[in-house]
Amino acid sequence: MKPQEFTLTNGLQVIFIDTKTFPTLTTLLLVGAGSRYENERNNGIAHFFEHMAFKGSQKYPNSFVISSTVEGFGGVFNAFTSKDHTGYWIKATTEHFETMIDVISDMIQTSKLLTEEIEREKGVIREEINMYEDIPQRKVGEIFENLLYPNHPLGYDIAGTKDTVQSFNRQTFKDYIGNLYHPNNAVLVVAGGLSNQNVKSRHRDFSTATPPRGPLAIVSKSDVFDLSNYLKIIEEKFGSWKQNKKITFEKIKESQTRPQMLIKYKKTEQAHFTLGYRSFSFADDRKYALNLLATILGGGMSSRLFIQVRERRGLCYYISSGGEFYHDCGSFVTQAGVTNDLGKVKEAVKTVIDEHNKIKTGDIKKEELLKAKEMIKGRLMLSMEDSMNIASFFGTKKILQNKIMTPQEIIEKIEAITVKEITKLAKEVFIPKNLNFALIGPFAEKNFQNLL
Repeated sequence: MKPQEFTLTNGLQVIFIDTKTFPTLTTLLLVGAGSRYENERNNGIAHFFEHMAFKGSQKYPNSFVISSTVEGFGGVFNAFTSKDHTGYWIKATTEHFETMIDVISDMIQTSKLLTEEIEREKGVIREEINMYEDIPQRKVGEIFENLLYPNHPLGYDIAGTKDTVQSFNRQTFKDYIGNLYHPNNAVLVVAGGLSNQNVKSRHRDFSTATPPRGPLAIVSKSDVFDLSNYLKIIEEKFGSWKQNKKITFEKIKESQTRPQMLIKYKKTEQAHFTLGYRSFSFADDRKYALNLLATILGGGMSSRLFIQVRERRGLCYYISSGGEFYHDCGSFVTQAGVTNDLGKVKEAVKTVIDEHNKIKTGDIKKEELLKAKEMIKGRLMLSMEDSMNIASFFGTKKILQNKIMTPQEIIEKIEAITVKEITKLAKEVFIPKNLNFALIGPFAEKNFQNLL
């Protein structure tokens, strides 16, 4: 599974990954735009435009035409917005590749942004915000980052607020698109059974032609048969997209000196908390050790926290640990849904911190580390069975870090980590002053004053 990279003259980077399996594929367009590029006035615009892209474009004038086109050839499609990138994807058979690219390119480049559609969609997004408020298991992660990055775009909710969303007009969208939606700030990934191609195209057959010059550069002659038609279609659909300079984001300046807490009172049947420490960015190679640390602590039903908090104490239904990485910062978090009893919530939190402290003393068995490595390796390889996961795996690294890594390269880095490295990392991350705690439940902050 070797990715092949190309760049159009307008700066759009294109990645192909041939899985040599079924003649199906995922086409994923990633744009380096998200809520961390926003401000207090336009918070939520990244997510809102993701919605508006599906509301009509020049060639596909409304949402019904777009959905009928994709579903008419058996495809599935959707989009997502994160804090630092946005993605639009379609998954279908290879024979419909040209239409897939046509739909995505038209949605992004010629979105109508009709005032009546904007006003109608405001109600939809307000209800989406309400929905998230009713899902504390999801919402607690948002308020944790509100706590971690106060008064900073990284701490904003991706969906925005009801007030900001209500204030948007057509010009708000045009300004946002003009700042960030450029080909030189995007990556197009095509993953799936590309060599089993049956691409319907108006173009001549390039299988025996000289590799295209100028905007496209074929990696090797052996790849021409597989990719020429794909590349020609992409060039036609995206070649006129105008490049521009994108805006930058406000960098994080961390200066935490003591533990922090944010309690959101809500009458829930279960208390949901996120407990975490500041860590480092995705550019830091310690992230591989951090992923192993997270797996040992809360990476499955055999992890330490699952056994200690759920199995032995019966305090929760779910509990997990993981890392969150951005360009300039990051965090290590554990999240759990705990029985709605103040004493038991405190017991669960104490148990989590106790397990952190054990790791800091070097209390890790070699077989425990080996199991964690095998788990990461296995889960990664299993995820590669799906073309959407493959496209996201390669595309996200390219749009955020401008580099490509194969699953095997990741596995090699994981395999090289030692018990000593994880112990050292735990001492560097599990620092009391960098501890942060967010909770949603029927409690007040005074209930947890001495907890941390």
